[in-house]
Amino acid sequence: MVNACTNLIVGKKASTDGSVIVSYSQDDYGSFEPLRVIPAADHPAGTMHALYHYESGNYLGEIPEAEHTYGIVGLMNEFQVTIHETTWGGREELTDTVSGLIDYGSLMVLALQRSKTAREAIDVMTNLTETYGYESEGESFTIADPNEVWIMDMIGKGSGRKGTVWVAVRIPDDCISGHANQSRIRQFPLKDKKNCLYAKDVISLAREKGYFSGKDADFSFADAYNPLDFGGLRYCEARVWSYFNRWADVNMDQYLPYAMGDTKAEPMPLYVKPKAPLSAQDVKDMMRDHYEDTPMDMTSDVGMGPWEMPYRPTPLSFEVDGKKYFNERPISTQQSACVYVDQMRSWLPNHIGGVVWFANDEANMVAFTPVYCNMTTAPECYDKSTADAFHFSTRSAYWVENWVSNMVYLRYSLLFPELQKVRDRLEADYNSLQAETESRAVGMTKEEAVRSLPTVIGWRVQ
Repeated sequence: MVNACTNLIVGKKASTDGSVIVSYSQDDYGSFEPLRVIPAADHPAGTMHALYHYESGNYLGEIPEAEHTYGIVGLMNEFQVTIHETTWGGREELTDTVSGLIDYGSLMVLALQRSKTAREAIDVMTNLTETYGYESEGESFTIADPNEVWIMDMIGKGSGRKGTVWVAVRIPDDCISGHANQSRIRQFPLKDKKNCLYAKDVISLAREKGYFSGKDADFSFADAYNPLDFGGLRYCEARVWSYFNRWADVNMDQYLPYAMGDTKAEPMPLYVKPKAPLSAQDVKDMMRDHYEDTPMDMTSDVGMGPWEMPYRPTPLSFEVDGKKYFNERPISTQQSACVYVDQMRSWLPNHIGGVVWFANDEANMVAFTPVYCNMTTAPECYDKSTADAFHFSTRSAYWVENWVSNMVYLRYSLLFPELQKVRDRLEADYNSLQAETESRAVGMTKEEAVRSLPTVIGWRVQ
């Protein structure tokens, strides 16, 4: 989605219960985002898969369909493989406007339909773009399963030139990481295939284009393909810094100049060890961040106005009387169409282990509802058939939650405390019911669990 998304990552040994946890805010003004549910399916030989652009809906073409495709709920498939993203754009001349057939969103869905592990998803994504071309700008993908989580940075090779240059780095199990619209992979190990994969021409293309001229060992993907500027730091990297600042076991003050926009300051590491294990709830709460208790705190500057609102109107930057100003861009923003906190657990059957915690508005304003990855139909309130982007419906969670949020923004300090009480009560209810629900479902087959929805392993919307 437009360059405002955020992914947070927790390795399985960095979480409180051994879960791999990843989050994703889909931040795009005017975007209507129901919960995607695509059932598993078998396809006769010769079936073609039609490609429609993830954002515009424009028809791009078609490719051969897989013989069997796996089910998807949100951005997690039935094997708990999960793919999230943030867009960083990068070198404009590398966007393939001629032969690119697959955009970033379609690529994510195709990989989820065809992969049983994160590593397999990386292979699917890179092979598909090599074969059919990549239509989008530079992207960072979070690619996870119950045992591993990777960040993959990818960008095209330019018009008329199929394929992508990319690098994927596995995040250590005992670490946390994140990305937010800025390529974060800098130098990477060239001979560690267990923890690092990359395109064979990722360095040579940079040399050819004049982006890099040093030794291979010194090559930085981010510096070559997404050079830093003030916006890439203050609007993007600062969100990752805020996450690290809250949870890292090192003092993040040393990276504050970098987060605040100094392109010559020392860059943050790709990942850090946390000072304490994180739960799924900790990640949900982090998705509500407005830089509280930092120099960029949006709850204590003049922009909050009389109602102490930690949100800012667009545009992000503006000019008054010849002087330029800008607003902060935190993790929690009013333009979020939905937010995911996905939890993957290796010790449970896939249909119970994978939980999509779904918020159909920005995270600060709504409770995350648990939806399991074995679902074959979306709850009515989240289903695309219930409402659309142009017609209000009280049966649609998207519309009701956005309606309430927009009322609260106008009198934030007066109304938000009441909304927060309801949000937290609902979320505590969902959390407390999780263990009971799963203990009832763990002895069931996938088919039995599906038939028992929504009373056993489905959803509760109040």
